[in-house]
Order: sequence, then C-alpha cells, then structure tokens
Amino acid sequence: MYSHGSESLIKQAREIQESELQKFYSRLVKQLHGREFGHETIDSLQRLHLILSATKYTRTLPPELQKKLLSLLLSSSVEQLQALSSAVLRETLPLSGQELNYNQDANSSLNSHTAALLLSQTGSRSDLSSFCAQLLRSLDSRSPEGPAHSVLHTLPILNTILSHSPDCLTEDHVTLVSKKLVDWLRYASTQQGGGTSSGGFFTGPRSRQPGPIAELDGTVSGDFFTVLCVGQGFTEDQWMNVYSFSMLRHWLLTYHTVSNGNTTVDTDDRSEVDGSVVSVVSATSSSSRLLPPKERLREKAFQYCQRLIEQSDRKAHKRTDTDLQKACLVEAVCILDSVCVEDASLVFKAFPCVKGLYGRLSSDLSFARVLLPIAQFYLNHGEMAAVDCECVWKLVFGRFPAELFSDAFLAHELLRFLRLNLATLQLRVPQYTRSFPNLLKFLAWDSPAVVDDFVDLLPSLVTAGTAVELLHSLLDLPCLSATLVLQLRSTYFPIAEPGGRGLLSLEAFRSPTYRGLFLFLLRGEAGSGDTIDRLSTLHQLLAEASDWPRVIQCAQTVPVLLHIYFNTVVTVADEKLLAHLISVLLERSSLLLNIPKYVKEIHRVFSCHLLRLCKLRPSLVVDQSHELLEFAGTTANVYSKEEIFTHVVWVLGEYLSVSCDSRCSVALITSCFEALEAVLFEVTSSAPPSGEARPAPRVITSLMSALAKLASRSHDLIPRVSLFLSKLRTVTRGGSVPWCSNEEDLVAIVTRGEELWSLLKAPSVAQSVLTPPPHVNTPQWHRDTNVAMPLRLRALTSLTHAN
Repeated sequence: MYSHGSESLIKQAREIQESELQKFYSRLVKQLHGREFGHETIDSLQRLHLILSATKYTRTLPPELQKKLLSLLLSSSVEQLQALSSAVLRETLPLSGQELNYNQDANSSLNSHTAALLLSQTGSRSDLSSFCAQLLRSLDSRSPEGPAHSVLHTLPILNTILSHSPDCLTEDHVTLVSKKLVDWLRYASTQQGGGTSSGGFFTGPRSRQPGPIAELDGTVSGDFFTVLCVGQGFTEDQWMNVYSFSMLRHWLLTYHTVSNGNTTVDTDDRSEVDGSVVSVVSATSSSSRLLPPKERLREKAFQYCQRLIEQSDRKAHKRTDTDLQKACLVEAVCILDSVCVEDASLVFKAFPCVKGLYGRLSSDLSFARVLLPIAQFYLNHGEMAAVDCECVWKLVFGRFPAELFSDAFLAHELLRFLRLNLATLQLRVPQYTRSFPNLLKFLAWDSPAVVDDFVDLLPSLVTAGTAVELLHSLLDLPCLSATLVLQLRSTYFPIAEPGGRGLLSLEAFRSPTYRGLFLFLLRGEAGSGDTIDRLSTLHQLLAEASDWPRVIQCAQTVPVLLHIYFNTVVTVADEKLLAHLISVLLERSSLLLNIPKYVKEIHRVFSCHLLRLCKLRPSLVVDQSHELLEFAGTTANVYSKEEIFTHVVWVLGEYLSVSCDSRCSVALITSCFEALEAVLFEVTSSAPPSGEARPAPRVITSLMSALAKLASRSHDLIPRVSLFLSKLRTVTRGGSVPWCSNEEDLVAIVTRGEELWSLLKAPSVAQSVLTPPPHVNTPQWHRDTNVAMPLRLRALTSLTHAN
C-alpha cells in the first residue's frame, strides 16, 4: 500500500489536464536547452516519469522534447540524467523513424540505459537478433584505440538479452563470446592501470609508473589477474575480466538454449582438435587452445575459480575486502558446480579443492552463505566421487537452523536450496526429513517471510514415521516462536519490561526445573518423542507471550500448514496411523497456547479434517469409539469446543453403523446413545455455566439428529428419543428457555425435533431416511440399464442434437 502522500501524488499525476501537461512539456524543453542541468531539471524529469507511468494509457511526447531526451541520454555524463531519460522514453510510444537504431558509429554513446531503451523498442525476435549481431560485431572488430567505455557496457547488455531472450543468439555468437570471455578471464593485464593525475609539482614524465597488481593481503600477485586483485587503477581488459566473471555462471547455464544458427566457427575449431594427436582429456595448457571454444571456456573458468579459492585464504586488510572474498567464493563454487555438471570428468579435479575449502570454513558460521553452495556441490557430485557427505548435512540441517535461525538472508538461501533440490534430498539425504524440528525454527522466527517456502516443503516432510511428531510440532509452533525469543533474550539481553518487572517466562526459561520443556522445543532432530507430558505447564509458563507480535504472526500461519499436512498425510498413512491422528486431534484440542483466534482456527481445521478422515475410512469411528465417546460425553466441550464437538457428534451418528463397519454392535450403539443423551439432557435442562455462552442451535440439532440415527439402528432406543422430543416440545411452549435466548433459533430446534419424531414413528422409514444405503447416497441411475432413465436421457440427447 502507498502512503497517503504517495497516493496524493499519483492521483495528481493521473488527473492532470492536457493543457497543463502541454505547458509542463514546454517548460521542460526550455530547461533542457541549457548547458548545465540542476536539481530543477531532475525534479521535472522525475515528475514527467510519474505522469507517464501513473496511467495505463501510453502518451506521445512532443517531437522536440523527445529529441532533447534522446540527446540527453546519448551525451550526458550524469548517470541520474541518463536513467531518467531512458525511463521516460520507455514509457512513451515507440520512437518514430530510426532515431535510435544501433550501429557501429554509435559505439561511443552506448550505455546500459541506452541499451534498456533499445531493448524496449525491439518489436520482434528478428530485431533483437539483429541488435545482438551488431553489438557483437562491433565488439569483435573494435580497434584497440577505440572508445573504452563502450565495450565495458557490452557484457551487461548481453547478459540482459540472455536473461530475456537467450534464443536470439546463434551458435556463432556463442563461439565469439566464449572466445572473448576466455581472453578476458585468463589473459588480462597484470600491471595496474594508470590512474588520473592529480596535477601539482610532481606531474610529468618522472611521475610514478603503474606497478604490478597486488593481492588483498598486500603482496605482489604472482599469477593472472582476477576480481580479487587490487591496484591503484585498472586497465580496460581488467574491467572486462571483472564483468566476465560476473556473468560467467549465467552464461554457462544458458548458452545451451541458443538457436541453431550457422556453426562454421565451431566446426572449424573442432576440426583443429580432430587433427591433433593430443586428446582433449589429456590436453595440456599449451594445447588448450585447440579445444572448442565452449570446452576451453570451461577449462579457463575452472582455473579462474581455483585461483579465487586460493586467494580467499589470504588475510584481507579491509572488512569490505573480506566481504568481497565471501561473495567471490559463493560465485566460484557455483561456477565449479556448473562446470562439473557439464563435464563430469572435472569432478575429480574439483573435489579436493572444494573439500579443502569446506574443511577450512566449516567451523566458522560467518561463512554460512559460502557453505551452502559447497553443500550443493556435494549433493550434485558427492555420490560420483564416493565422498562421505554426512558432516555437510549435519552442518546444513543442524547448526545452520539451530544457531542462525534469526538470519533472514540465510533462511531465504537455505530454504531455496531445499526447494530446488527437494527430490534429490528425499531420495539421498535421510537427515532431511528428520531435521524438521530444526527447519521449523525459520518458520517460527519469521513466519511471513518464509511461509511460502514451507507450503512447498511441508509435504516432503510428512512420512509415516514423522507424521505424529510433525503434527505436534506444527501445533507447538507459537510456543517455539516464544522460546526462540527467550533464547536470544537470555543470551544477549538482560530483559525486563518497561515498568521494571522481569519476564516470568524468561525466568522459567533459565530455571533448571523447566529447562527440559524448552529443550524439547529446541531439539534439532526428530525421534526423541512425539510431544511432552507437561504441555499445559508449558502453556502456563508462556502465557505472557500470547500477545507478542512474533508469536501472533507465527500462530496465523499454522492453520494453513495444517491443511497442507492433512491433505498429505492421508496419502502416506495406513489406518492405524490415521486412528492415532484422530486421538491426537481430540487430545490437542484442549492443549493449545491460549491465543483465542488461534484456538478457534485450529478447532475449525480439526473439525474439517476429522470429518474428512472418517468419510475416507468410516471404520475409524469404531476403532476410536472410546476416545470419540469420551470427548462427546463431556458436557464442558459443548461450550469450549463447539466446532469440533458438533463434528464429533455428527461423525458418531453418521458412521456408527453396521453398514460402515461390521464390528459395530448393539452394545456400542447403545453406549454411544446413552452418552449423547446425557449431554443433551444436561444442556437443555439448565442454564450454561457461569461465564459461558449459550450453546449454538446446531449443537442441539446435531445431538438430536445423532440420537435419532442411532435409535433407527437399534429400535429399542426409539421410545427414549421420542420421549425426549415430546418433552422438548412441551417445555418450549412455556416461552423462553435458559439454554436458548433467540426465538427463531428455538423454533428451528423444535421444528427439527418434530421432524425427527415423525420419522421415528415409522422405524423402517426412519432407518432408510436417516441411514440410507450407499446406492441412494451415490446414485448412478444414468448408467443403470435396468431402469428407464438411460433411455430417456438418450432420447432427450438425440432431440436436442437434432434441433
């Protein structure tokens, strides 16, 4: 949502009158006639961009203004003016004529903002291909003394094109770019570039000449130039080395999608290899030039990344250089992974280097972002190299979530890693499914940011072995959220409330008496038990956390995840496990952290999926009849768990039948009838307990319907139901009753009772209506050849088709 001020500006921009807009155009043209452009010009360009972008209609600029903006884009040296000019022109109709056609003479004016406009104006794939061809042709034919800054923009522009339309490149383009990347990556100058002179007494021929490039620790570099080399200034090919490295991974991942253009260049290179007596596999560095361009690029990329890994071991003098080392390590390991995916023979050369890097960094969690690409490398190639990956997974699924759950960037990276490799992890990494208590810490800490990731990941964590413990863990997520807050506060802050009173939950967290409760929530791996015995005690200790924003946000995500959980568990669970889950639902309905909206939502989810489980497996009602009857026979549940109580009563009345399970005996039906009858009598014979609301009408009608259904299956019970229903009608004639205050609700309850009473007067009819056979519930008359319906349907179909 926009702020009030932003909305006001957007509204003004949308409602500007045409006359006022033309005046604004004229003022802006006058401002652009000057030689220097100050803040007023920039403000005017920003306002123009807002006016053009705030409406869905595309406007056409006056020709003079368009010409001035083009000139500003092509000639200005101010980045902000270039960006604004390009943004304004992209919001207008396509440029008329050939004002911005790219050609070799435009090299000097080419920059990323010009390219963005060019790309937005290309009308077809052929236009884009033509632009690419001219761009690369100018790159290949550029003279050494040509303008330096134009070539620096070539690779970023090419990378943009590759992102949006990789198929516009031909095989010849790929060959040319691959050759150029090899030259820039491996053969950049090792001397520092000449910096601009500051003038003064010492300016002149005897000024200090540029020396060799240096490493981050200050020593002179003894190898080829990389992005981790430093100096007072940089030459053009050194800048191209940096640009090449920045797009190298993207290039390696996408150059396979090029179109099948002319491949003469690649063919020539391969014929040179075929004529050589040296094989590609055993080629030395002196013969590496005989390799085809793609393979040679892979070889040079491999060498470049190995050098970066070696350079990262040097002690940098500046913190910014240390951060640069980490970023380059991430990119280097990712490139090595891409190269090894393309050429499996390189795995055995790369693994010692990557393994050594892991051994050096694994004890320092500040390198966590580097260690994730290393884990990806192990996942992709560890099996081929026969390397033990156990230590890597202990780090990724153990220490990372346990100690870095509050690192939002790592959470994003790790969960993205899991989503991208989900199938492989399930198949080859057993630690993954067992680590859900640790992974849920990311969700408990910052639910809004990662809930989408867990929507994708949760089904993979649901197995027959983890289902019960995972259900308890999801229900305890708000408790885990509060515990993580307490853990950080206990470690870093001497917490006290503003009034000076300490947090009771923090004192409990530090107390040895309750330490076991919190340690269970903070466990790192499944298998130590489904839940704990003293959940109610834990909820009392965390009572003050029920209004903490982080805990409330976490509680809001649980119902969504529970729906996903139950939709998945029915596909992996057998009947025994489903029966256990029903007992867990009933038990945990009263063992939840006391957040009113949370409890209400969880009861609604439980009710929905209890109904679904019993409909899927009706025999579960007999299997869990003791637990269901105990729950339904507790009158207090009518008031505190109305939603789930109503559904339990409906399930008992619907599925406690011989037609659903042959084990259903008359004794079981009778015991269920007596339990429900006692609850209904108690609810309708007295006012609700102090502080409780009156029961909802559907609770009463559900109880009456369930009793009538059970009585229709055991006719000895019909007189007892009829007696109650007749008394109910008599009692309500006297006016209001303590258990129902709304007259319309009371009339609906009495009407329902009279309908059931009328049905029970004819027991055989009551049984067919209240417990219809399956073929009545799911009729297929349109398929039954023994009835006249199919014939009538065919006749009607032929008539409609004839007309």
